[in-house]
Amino acid sequence: MKIDFGATASDYAKHRAGFPSSLFNKLSEYGIGLPGQNIVDLGTGTGTLARGFADRGAYVIGIDPSASLLEQARLLSESTQIKVDYRVATAENTELPDASADVVTAGQCWHWFDRPRAVQEISRILRRNGLLAIAHFDWIPLKGNVVEATEQLIKAHNPAWNLDGGNGLYPLWLQDIGEGGFREIRTFSYDVFVSYTHEDWRGRIRASAGVGASLTPEKVEIFDQELATLLEAKYPTPILQVHHRVWAAIAKSPQSNSEFGIRNDALYETLKA
Repeated sequence: MKIDFGATASDYAKHRAGFPSSLFNKLSEYGIGLPGQNIVDLGTGTGTLARGFADRGAYVIGIDPSASLLEQARLLSESTQIKVDYRVATAENTELPDASADVVTAGQCWHWFDRPRAVQEISRILRRNGLLAIAHFDWIPLKGNVVEATEQLIKAHNPAWNLDGGNGLYPLWLQDIGEGGFREIRTFSYDVFVSYTHEDWRGRIRASAGVGASLTPEKVEIFDQELATLLEAKYPTPILQVHHRVWAAIAKSPQSNSEFGIRNDALYETLKA
């Protein structure tokens, strides 16, 4: 299944609001997202993590391969007057200097990377004792809830989609970073309920990998109308309370980063100006 989030960039920007503020508060307890930190946000998409960190006083570079998503990110940053340096690049080849980041983050995107290569690249750009944070914010399908019904509809329209049935926990990512030499690995998770109108939930689903990022516009429209009918029939309350889970893994850069003892701050000077 070919995924192109750029094809759904408008819905993505409008309906994928990103992580709750509670995540930023929690990450700060681990020393991530602090004022003055140099942060690289990989797979930044429309910049929800990047703007959250920048709003809290960090200097942030947002990396994504999709120019369409980054254009939406820039518009959102301009509308909120939050400064982020957005760049077209990949997690496997950021084109950033060695030891240029205090923190590297990856929100809702680790599964799209060539993970061993991404781990190597993150190790290269992190300074000594720098931190990595991988975060997810997933809807949770439970028997009878709106997420389960929505996922079943996605599968009916797109059998190649295989991201259904998740529990919002990612133990394999811990293996990725452990094998890459990252240290002091810690995790946390907690559940929240997010309010959606029917229109907003439909927009959120259109912006997902299994719908707007992989189906033709004609098929997306057919799916969307069927989802509207399903919601009206089975979940008629005007405001849906949708079960989500926040999960994050935090780790310290490998010992080999000690060879990069001098911080490279020049890259962030324009953000600090």
